[in-house]
Amino acid sequence: MNYKKYLEMRDALIVEAENFLAENKTEEANEKMVEVKELDDKWEATKLSNANIEALKDKSKITDLENEGKKVEGAKVMENIVTDKVVDEKELYVQAWAKKLLKANMTEDETTLFNKVNNITNAYTHTTSISTLIPETVVQGIQQLMMAKYPLLADVKKLNVPGNITKNKHATIASGDAAWYLEATPVADEENTFDQFTLTGHELAKAVTVSWKMQVMSVEDFIPFLQAELANRLGVALANAVTNGSGENQPTGIVTVLEAEVATPQIVGYDALDGIVYADITEAVGLLHETMIEGSAIYANSKTIWNQLANILDEFGRPMFIPDVTNGGVGRMFGLIVKPEGTLAEGSVLIGNASEGYWMNTNQQMKLVTEDHAKARATDYVAYEIVDGDVYENKAFALIKKSL
Repeated sequence: MNYKKYLEMRDALIVEAENFLAENKTEEANEKMVEVKELDDKWEATKLSNANIEALKDKSKITDLENEGKKVEGAKVMENIVTDKVVDEKELYVQAWAKKLLKANMTEDETTLFNKVNNITNAYTHTTSISTLIPETVVQGIQQLMMAKYPLLADVKKLNVPGNITKNKHATIASGDAAWYLEATPVADEENTFDQFTLTGHELAKAVTVSWKMQVMSVEDFIPFLQAELANRLGVALANAVTNGSGENQPTGIVTVLEAEVATPQIVGYDALDGIVYADITEAVGLLHETMIEGSAIYANSKTIWNQLANILDEFGRPMFIPDVTNGGVGRMFGLIVKPEGTLAEGSVLIGNASEGYWMNTNQQMKLVTEDHAKARATDYVAYEIVDGDVYENKAFALIKKSL
Protein backbone atom coordinates (compact mmCIF):
# COMPACT_ATOMS: atom_id res chain seq x y z
CA MET A 1 0.00 0.00 0.00
CA ASN A 2 1.52 3.35 -1.06
CA TYR A 3 0.84 6.74 0.52
CA LYS A 4 -1.64 7.84 -2.17
CA LYS A 5 -3.69 4.66 -1.79
CA TYR A 6 -3.61 5.06 2.00
CA LEU A 7 -5.01 8.61 1.74
CA GLU A 8 -7.74 7.54 -0.69
CA MET A 9 -8.85 4.70 1.60
CA ARG A 10 -8.73 6.94 4.67
CA ASP A 11 -10.73 9.74 3.01
CA ALA A 12 -13.36 7.25 1.87
CA LEU A 13 -13.77 5.88 5.41
CA ILE A 14 -14.09 9.41 6.84
CA VAL A 15 -16.82 10.24 4.32
CA GLU A 16 -18.72 7.06 5.23
CA ALA A 17 -18.44 7.92 8.93
CA GLU A 18 -19.73 11.46 8.34
CA ASN A 19 -22.66 10.11 6.31
CA PHE A 20 -23.59 7.72 9.13
CA LEU A 21 -23.45 10.58 11.62
CA ALA A 22 -25.68 12.69 9.36
CA GLU A 23 -28.20 9.82 9.49
CA ASN A 24 -27.83 9.54 13.31
CA LYS A 25 -26.27 6.09 12.94
CA THR A 26 -23.76 6.54 15.74
CA GLU A 27 -22.82 2.88 16.08
CA GLU A 28 -22.01 2.51 12.37
CA ALA A 29 -20.04 5.79 12.44
CA ASN A 30 -17.97 4.55 15.40
CA GLU A 31 -17.21 1.32 13.53
CA LYS A 32 -15.90 3.34 10.59
CA MET A 33 -13.69 5.40 12.89
CA VAL A 34 -12.26 2.18 14.29
CA GLU A 35 -11.45 1.17 10.70
CA VAL A 36 -9.68 4.53 10.23
CA LYS A 37 -7.55 3.86 13.33
CA GLU A 38 -6.72 0.36 12.11
CA LEU A 39 -5.78 1.75 8.68
CA ASP A 40 -3.52 4.37 10.33
CA ASP A 41 -1.80 1.65 12.38
CA LYS A 42 -1.33 -0.44 9.26
CA TRP A 43 0.23 2.51 7.41
CA GLU A 44 2.63 3.18 10.29
CA ALA A 45 3.67 -0.48 10.23
CA THR A 46 4.15 -0.28 6.45
CA LYS A 47 6.39 2.79 6.77
CA LEU A 48 8.50 1.04 9.40
CA SER A 49 8.86 -2.07 7.25
CA ASN A 50 9.87 -0.02 4.22
CA ALA A 51 12.48 1.84 6.26
CA ASN A 52 13.92 -1.42 7.57
CA ILE A 53 14.11 -2.90 4.07
CA GLU A 54 15.91 0.18 2.74
CA ALA A 55 18.35 0.01 5.64
CA LEU A 56 19.09 -3.64 4.87
CA LYS A 57 19.64 -2.78 1.20
CA ASP A 58 22.16 -0.10 2.13
CA LYS A 59 23.94 -2.48 4.48
CA SER A 60 24.23 -5.18 1.80
CA LYS A 61 25.80 -2.68 -0.62
CA ILE A 62 28.39 -1.64 1.97
CA THR A 63 29.17 -5.29 2.76
CA ASP A 64 29.75 -6.04 -0.94
CA LEU A 65 32.14 -3.13 -1.24
CA GLU A 66 34.07 -4.26 1.84
CA ASN A 67 34.35 -7.83 0.54
CA GLU A 68 35.62 -6.63 -2.79
CA GLY A 69 37.82 -3.94 -1.28
CA LYS A 70 40.96 -3.36 -3.22
CA LYS A 71 43.47 -0.64 -2.68
CA VAL A 72 43.64 1.68 -5.64
CA GLU A 73 46.78 3.73 -5.95
CA GLY A 74 46.14 7.45 -6.19
CA ALA A 75 42.51 7.14 -5.13
CA LYS A 76 40.92 10.04 -3.24
CA VAL A 77 38.22 9.91 -0.56
CA MET A 78 35.14 11.84 -1.74
CA GLU A 79 32.68 13.27 0.75
CA ASN A 80 29.04 14.29 0.31
CA ILE A 81 28.59 12.26 -2.87
CA VAL A 82 25.15 13.07 -4.36
CA THR A 83 23.57 10.75 -6.89
CA ASP A 84 21.19 12.01 -9.56
CA LYS A 85 17.58 11.61 -8.51
CA VAL A 86 14.40 12.62 -10.27
CA VAL A 87 12.44 14.82 -7.87
CA ASP A 88 8.64 14.88 -8.13
CA GLU A 89 7.99 18.57 -7.54
CA LYS A 90 4.29 18.01 -6.84
CA GLU A 91 5.04 15.59 -4.01
CA LEU A 92 7.87 17.80 -2.74
CA TYR A 93 5.59 20.85 -2.68
CA VAL A 94 2.94 18.95 -0.70
CA GLN A 95 5.54 18.19 1.97
CA ALA A 96 6.93 21.73 1.89
CA TRP A 97 3.49 23.32 2.10
CA ALA A 98 2.35 21.16 5.01
CA LYS A 99 5.60 21.72 6.91
CA LYS A 100 5.29 25.47 6.40
CA LEU A 101 1.79 25.50 7.84
CA LEU A 102 2.85 23.32 10.75
CA LYS A 103 5.98 25.45 11.30
CA ALA A 104 8.10 22.32 10.97
CA ASN A 105 11.71 22.33 9.78
CA MET A 106 12.00 22.37 5.99
CA THR A 107 14.87 21.17 3.82
CA GLU A 108 16.66 23.60 1.54
CA ASP A 109 14.93 22.09 -1.52
CA GLU A 110 11.53 22.38 0.13
CA THR A 111 12.11 26.01 1.09
CA THR A 112 13.28 26.90 -2.42
CA LEU A 113 10.30 25.26 -4.09
CA PHE A 114 7.81 26.74 -1.61
CA ASN A 115 9.12 30.26 -2.23
CA LYS A 116 9.16 29.71 -6.00
CA VAL A 117 5.54 28.48 -6.18
CA ASN A 118 4.25 31.27 -3.94
CA ASN A 119 6.37 34.04 -5.51
CA ILE A 120 8.15 34.82 -2.26
CA THR A 121 11.22 36.90 -3.07
CA ASN A 122 12.27 37.76 0.47
CA ALA A 123 12.57 34.55 2.45
CA TYR A 124 13.32 36.50 5.63
CA THR A 125 10.09 38.48 5.73
CA HIS A 126 8.26 37.78 8.99
CA THR A 127 4.48 38.18 9.20
CA THR A 128 1.64 36.65 11.15
CA SER A 129 -0.31 36.12 7.93
CA ILE A 130 0.80 34.28 4.78
CA SER A 131 -1.05 33.31 1.59
CA THR A 132 -0.09 30.03 -0.04
CA LEU A 133 -1.21 28.05 -3.05
CA ILE A 134 -2.77 24.76 -1.92
CA PRO A 135 -1.07 21.79 -3.62
CA GLU A 136 -2.97 20.31 -6.56
CA THR A 137 -3.22 16.87 -4.95
CA VAL A 138 -4.61 18.37 -1.73
CA VAL A 139 -7.23 20.33 -3.69
CA GLN A 140 -8.17 17.17 -5.58
CA GLY A 141 -8.65 15.39 -2.25
CA ILE A 142 -10.94 18.19 -1.05
CA GLN A 143 -12.93 18.05 -4.29
CA GLN A 144 -13.29 14.26 -4.12
CA LEU A 145 -14.71 14.49 -0.62
CA MET A 146 -17.18 17.18 -1.73
CA MET A 147 -18.27 15.27 -4.84
CA ALA A 148 -18.86 12.09 -2.83
CA LYS A 149 -21.40 13.92 -0.66
CA TYR A 150 -23.08 16.06 -3.33
CA PRO A 151 -23.67 14.23 -6.65
CA LEU A 152 -25.28 17.22 -8.38
CA LEU A 153 -22.16 19.29 -7.70
CA ALA A 154 -20.08 16.35 -8.95
CA ASP A 155 -22.02 16.11 -12.23
CA VAL A 156 -22.00 19.75 -13.43
CA LYS A 157 -19.53 20.85 -16.12
CA LYS A 158 -16.41 22.31 -14.51
CA LEU A 159 -14.06 24.80 -16.15
CA ASN A 160 -10.80 26.35 -14.95
CA VAL A 161 -10.55 29.54 -16.99
CA PRO A 162 -8.85 32.57 -15.38
CA GLY A 163 -11.07 35.65 -15.45
CA ASN A 164 -14.62 36.01 -16.73
CA ILE A 165 -16.32 33.84 -19.36
CA THR A 166 -18.74 35.31 -21.92
CA LYS A 167 -20.32 33.11 -24.55
CA ASN A 168 -23.10 33.73 -27.05
CA LYS A 169 -25.77 31.08 -26.64
CA HIS A 170 -28.07 30.29 -29.55
CA ALA A 171 -31.69 30.91 -28.54
CA THR A 172 -33.97 30.65 -31.61
CA ILE A 173 -34.03 30.92 -35.40
CA ALA A 174 -36.35 33.85 -36.04
CA SER A 175 -36.55 33.02 -39.73
CA GLY A 176 -34.74 31.14 -42.45
CA ASP A 177 -34.75 27.69 -40.87
CA ALA A 178 -34.55 24.67 -43.15
CA ALA A 179 -37.75 24.30 -45.23
CA TRP A 180 -39.15 22.86 -48.47
CA TYR A 181 -39.22 25.24 -51.44
CA LEU A 182 -40.69 25.37 -54.91
CA GLU A 183 -38.07 25.53 -57.63
CA ALA A 184 -38.59 29.23 -58.38
CA THR A 185 -38.80 30.36 -54.72
CA PRO A 186 -35.61 31.90 -53.26
CA VAL A 187 -34.33 30.58 -49.99
CA ALA A 188 -35.05 32.89 -47.04
CA ASP A 189 -32.15 34.50 -45.20
CA GLU A 190 -31.49 33.06 -41.77
CA GLU A 191 -32.07 35.29 -38.77
CA ASN A 192 -30.86 34.03 -35.40
CA THR A 193 -31.39 35.34 -31.91
CA PHE A 194 -28.75 34.83 -29.25
CA ASP A 195 -28.62 35.06 -25.48
CA GLN A 196 -25.40 35.93 -23.70
CA PHE A 197 -24.08 33.48 -21.13
CA THR A 198 -21.66 35.01 -18.64
CA LEU A 199 -19.73 33.68 -15.67
CA THR A 200 -17.83 36.17 -13.53
CA GLY A 201 -16.55 35.26 -10.08
CA HIS A 202 -17.61 35.10 -6.45
CA GLU A 203 -15.27 34.59 -3.54
CA LEU A 204 -15.89 31.48 -1.47
CA ALA A 205 -14.07 31.18 1.85
CA LYS A 206 -13.92 28.89 4.88
CA ALA A 207 -11.85 29.22 8.05
CA VAL A 208 -10.50 26.34 10.12
CA THR A 209 -8.98 27.19 13.51
CA VAL A 210 -6.33 24.84 14.85
CA SER A 211 -4.77 25.19 18.31
CA TRP A 212 -0.99 25.27 18.56
CA LYS A 213 -1.22 22.11 20.62
CA MET A 214 -2.85 20.32 17.66
CA GLN A 215 -0.17 21.60 15.30
CA VAL A 216 2.29 19.02 16.59
CA MET A 217 0.50 16.45 14.41
CA SER A 218 2.49 14.86 11.60
CA VAL A 219 2.23 15.89 7.95
CA GLU A 220 0.49 12.57 7.22
CA ASP A 221 -2.20 13.40 9.80
CA PHE A 222 -2.47 17.12 9.07
CA ILE A 223 -3.29 16.92 5.36
CA PRO A 224 -6.29 14.53 5.67
CA PHE A 225 -7.55 16.53 8.67
CA LEU A 226 -7.46 19.83 6.77
CA GLN A 227 -8.98 18.24 3.65
CA ALA A 228 -11.92 16.86 5.62
CA GLU A 229 -12.53 20.14 7.47
CA LEU A 230 -12.45 22.28 4.33
CA ALA A 231 -14.39 19.83 2.16
CA ASN A 232 -17.18 19.60 4.72
CA ARG A 233 -18.01 23.31 4.74
CA LEU A 234 -16.90 24.36 1.25
CA GLY A 235 -18.92 21.45 -0.13
CA VAL A 236 -22.10 22.63 1.62
CA ALA A 237 -21.71 26.16 0.26
CA LEU A 238 -20.89 25.12 -3.32
CA ALA A 239 -23.55 22.42 -3.51
CA ASN A 240 -26.26 24.73 -2.14
CA ALA A 241 -25.25 27.40 -4.65
CA VAL A 242 -25.56 24.97 -7.58
CA THR A 243 -29.07 24.04 -6.44
CA ASN A 244 -30.49 27.17 -4.82
CA GLY A 245 -27.96 30.00 -5.35
CA SER A 246 -29.46 33.47 -5.75
CA GLY A 247 -26.85 34.75 -8.22
CA GLU A 248 -26.12 37.69 -5.90
CA ASN A 249 -22.55 37.36 -4.62
CA GLN A 250 -22.80 33.61 -5.30
CA PRO A 251 -23.46 31.29 -8.26
CA THR A 252 -27.00 31.02 -9.66
CA GLY A 253 -28.84 27.82 -8.75
CA ILE A 254 -30.78 25.48 -11.03
CA VAL A 255 -33.98 25.67 -8.95
CA THR A 256 -33.67 29.48 -8.88
CA VAL A 257 -33.51 29.67 -12.68
CA LEU A 258 -36.41 27.26 -13.28
CA GLU A 259 -38.65 29.05 -10.80
CA ALA A 260 -37.85 32.43 -12.37
CA GLU A 261 -38.97 31.45 -15.89
CA VAL A 262 -42.20 32.99 -17.18
CA ALA A 263 -45.03 30.48 -16.52
CA THR A 264 -42.36 28.04 -15.19
CA PRO A 265 -42.47 25.67 -18.21
CA GLN A 266 -39.87 23.29 -16.71
CA ILE A 267 -41.72 22.73 -13.41
CA VAL A 268 -44.31 20.05 -12.63
CA GLY A 269 -46.44 20.78 -9.58
CA TYR A 270 -48.24 18.17 -7.48
CA ASP A 271 -50.68 18.14 -4.58
CA ALA A 272 -48.82 17.50 -1.32
CA LEU A 273 -51.71 15.31 -0.10
CA ASP A 274 -51.42 13.00 -3.11
CA GLY A 275 -47.63 12.94 -3.22
CA ILE A 276 -45.58 12.31 -6.37
CA VAL A 277 -47.29 9.90 -8.76
CA TYR A 278 -46.25 8.04 -11.91
CA ALA A 279 -47.69 10.71 -14.22
CA ASP A 280 -45.60 13.44 -12.55
CA ILE A 281 -42.39 11.60 -13.39
CA THR A 282 -43.37 10.96 -17.01
CA GLU A 283 -44.44 14.59 -17.46
CA ALA A 284 -41.14 15.85 -16.07
CA VAL A 285 -39.05 13.57 -18.29
CA GLY A 286 -41.10 14.81 -21.23
CA LEU A 287 -40.05 18.40 -20.48
CA LEU A 288 -36.38 17.60 -21.13
CA HIS A 289 -35.04 18.39 -24.59
CA GLU A 290 -34.56 15.20 -26.56
CA THR A 291 -30.81 15.76 -26.83
CA MET A 292 -30.51 16.08 -23.04
CA ILE A 293 -32.19 12.85 -21.92
CA GLU A 294 -29.10 10.70 -22.42
CA GLY A 295 -26.81 11.49 -19.53
CA SER A 296 -29.61 12.72 -17.27
CA ALA A 297 -30.16 11.60 -13.68
CA ILE A 298 -32.83 11.95 -11.00
CA TYR A 299 -31.84 13.90 -7.86
CA ALA A 300 -33.73 14.08 -4.55
CA ASN A 301 -32.90 14.02 -0.86
CA SER A 302 -32.91 10.66 0.93
CA LYS A 303 -36.28 11.18 2.60
CA THR A 304 -37.96 11.96 -0.73
CA ILE A 305 -36.31 8.98 -2.42
CA TRP A 306 -37.32 6.39 0.16
CA ASN A 307 -40.69 7.83 1.19
CA GLN A 308 -41.96 8.74 -2.28
CA LEU A 309 -39.94 7.67 -5.32
CA ALA A 310 -39.32 4.13 -4.04
CA ASN A 311 -43.08 3.65 -3.59
CA ILE A 312 -44.31 4.91 -6.96
CA LEU A 313 -46.17 2.27 -8.99
CA ASP A 314 -46.92 2.25 -12.70
CA GLU A 315 -50.42 1.83 -14.14
CA PHE A 316 -50.16 -1.94 -13.64
CA GLY A 317 -49.17 -1.68 -9.98
CA ARG A 318 -45.48 -2.44 -10.55
CA PRO A 319 -42.79 -0.44 -8.65
CA MET A 320 -40.90 1.97 -10.88
CA PHE A 321 -37.93 2.27 -8.55
CA ILE A 322 -35.26 -0.43 -8.94
CA PRO A 323 -32.62 -0.48 -6.15
CA ASP A 324 -29.11 -0.24 -7.62
CA VAL A 325 -26.08 1.08 -5.72
CA THR A 326 -23.76 1.17 -8.74
CA ASN A 327 -22.79 4.26 -10.77
CA GLY A 328 -23.00 6.61 -7.82
CA GLY A 329 -26.72 6.20 -7.16
CA VAL A 330 -29.12 4.23 -4.99
CA GLY A 331 -31.53 3.09 -7.70
CA ARG A 332 -32.97 3.57 -11.18
CA MET A 333 -36.22 4.86 -12.67
CA PHE A 334 -36.99 4.99 -16.40
CA GLY A 335 -33.39 3.91 -16.95
CA LEU A 336 -32.09 7.02 -15.15
CA ILE A 337 -29.84 6.82 -12.07
CA VAL A 338 -31.45 8.07 -8.86
CA LYS A 339 -28.92 10.01 -6.76
CA PRO A 340 -29.34 11.26 -3.16
CA GLU A 341 -28.89 15.06 -3.17
CA GLY A 342 -29.19 16.73 0.23
CA THR A 343 -29.47 20.30 -1.09
CA LEU A 344 -32.92 19.73 -2.59
CA ALA A 345 -35.97 20.50 -0.44
CA GLU A 346 -38.00 17.60 0.89
CA GLY A 347 -40.63 16.63 -1.65
CA SER A 348 -38.74 18.13 -4.61
CA VAL A 349 -37.21 16.06 -7.40
CA LEU A 350 -34.81 17.41 -10.03
CA ILE A 351 -34.39 15.51 -13.28
CA GLY A 352 -31.72 16.64 -15.68
CA ASN A 353 -28.43 16.49 -17.51
CA ALA A 354 -26.13 18.43 -15.17
CA SER A 355 -22.98 18.10 -17.29
CA GLU A 356 -24.67 19.75 -20.28
CA GLY A 357 -27.09 22.07 -18.52
CA TYR A 358 -24.95 23.76 -15.85
CA TRP A 359 -21.49 25.30 -16.11
CA MET A 360 -19.21 26.12 -13.18
CA ASN A 361 -15.92 27.97 -13.58
CA THR A 362 -13.08 28.32 -11.08
CA ASN A 363 -11.25 31.44 -12.22
CA GLN A 364 -8.83 31.52 -9.30
CA GLN A 365 -7.40 28.32 -7.86
CA MET A 366 -7.89 27.62 -4.17
CA LYS A 367 -5.45 29.34 -1.83
CA LEU A 368 -4.92 29.22 1.90
CA VAL A 369 -4.21 32.16 4.18
CA THR A 370 -2.86 31.41 7.65
CA GLU A 371 -2.93 33.83 10.55
CA ASP A 372 -1.46 33.29 14.02
CA HIS A 373 -3.14 34.42 17.23
CA ALA A 374 -0.58 34.42 20.02
CA LYS A 375 -2.92 35.10 22.94
CA ALA A 376 -5.34 32.39 21.85
CA ARG A 377 -2.46 30.07 20.91
CA ALA A 378 -4.18 29.14 17.69
CA THR A 379 -3.83 29.53 13.94
CA ASP A 380 -6.60 30.29 11.44
CA TYR A 381 -6.39 28.45 8.13
CA VAL A 382 -8.65 30.32 5.70
CA ALA A 383 -9.24 28.70 2.30
CA TYR A 384 -10.68 30.75 -0.52
CA GLU A 385 -11.26 30.49 -4.24
CA ILE A 386 -13.16 32.47 -6.86
CA VAL A 387 -15.92 30.57 -8.64
CA ASP A 388 -19.17 31.15 -10.51
CA GLY A 389 -21.84 28.94 -12.00
CA ASP A 390 -25.12 29.23 -13.88
CA VAL A 391 -27.61 27.24 -15.93
CA TYR A 392 -26.43 27.04 -19.54
CA GLU A 393 -29.48 25.22 -20.93
CA ASN A 394 -32.83 25.44 -19.12
CA LYS A 395 -34.35 22.54 -21.03
CA ALA A 396 -31.68 20.24 -19.64
CA PHE A 397 -33.70 20.22 -16.38
CA ALA A 398 -37.19 19.61 -15.05
CA LEU A 399 -38.28 20.13 -11.43
CA ILE A 400 -41.08 18.32 -9.61
CA LYS A 401 -42.25 20.22 -6.52
CA LYS A 402 -45.27 20.68 -4.26
CA SER A 403 -47.79 23.12 -5.69
CA LEU A 404 -50.03 23.18 -2.60
